[in-house]
Amino acid sequence: MKLLVATVVAAASLTVAGCGVVLGQKQPAAAINTVIYTPSDWPEPLQADVYRPQGTGPFPGMLLVHGGGWERRSRDDMTRLARYYVGKGYVVLNASYRFAPEAKYPAQVYDLQQAMHWLHREAPELQLDTQRIAAFGYSAGAHLLSLMALAAGTGDDLDRPWGGAQTRPAVVIAGGSPMDLRKYPGGNLVPQFLGGRITEIPETFVAASPVTRVHAGAPPFYLFHGGADTLVTIDHAEEFASALQAHDVPVDLKRLPARGHILTFLTVGSALPAADAFLQRYLQDPAG
Repeated sequence: MKLLVATVVAAASLTVAGCGVVLGQKQPAAAINTVIYTPSDWPEPLQADVYRPQGTGPFPGMLLVHGGGWERRSRDDMTRLARYYVGKGYVVLNASYRFAPEAKYPAQVYDLQQAMHWLHREAPELQLDTQRIAAFGYSAGAHLLSLMALAAGTGDDLDRPWGGAQTRPAVVIAGGSPMDLRKYPGGNLVPQFLGGRITEIPETFVAASPVTRVHAGAPPFYLFHGGADTLVTIDHAEEFASALQAHDVPVDLKRLPARGHILTFLTVGSALPAADAFLQRYLQDPAG
């Protein structure tokens, strides 16, 4: 499985970097800067690219998080999406995070919680409306964002000590996400991320599975998933959507027929119109 993930993500990211799979950037960014978003005493300084839109705020925000099996790739994989959303008037933070096996769960979730806190601290300078920050991730990135969003403000184990209400996105867009890690009892990829096999640490497999953390206060989720994905099968998205519906949490699931994990990412542009409509529905400007 580990080799398969490496091949999938490498092929997807290289192809995305070289072709225009994301449609219709309306305007170029007014500014793009690279920052260290983590505190000075963080185990590892982590960078993010900040895209500022043209015009005058307050702007909505978008936190982007790349995939890579929790162990590789970079935020460059999400550059096309960053340019797309800044062109639509979002302040975009395209963030890196620590990798397994050196950093094990929940380190990566803690990293992204710091990214959300950074956005709140810098909101006045960025003209960012902190009530309208969305989050968009693919594969492992979507998994980490989903955990962060579900834990935010609950006071549970994953919410302490770095979470809190500020780490709750107003909307989550999650593509190709493994929502139940208990479905991976073998291989090495998940065990090296979690720090052991399911027979050794079953409670961690439960805690690290977003489907087990769904509650009525969760933010709205837009899910997209390849119907022919054999790496992260579509039942992950279907069961997660059912859990959200059972708690009356708004959710849309876009199934992309005949697409595997690679092709779903390569053709992400086809999922964006419905994702944008979902954002417009649940990311309303309080002023209008």
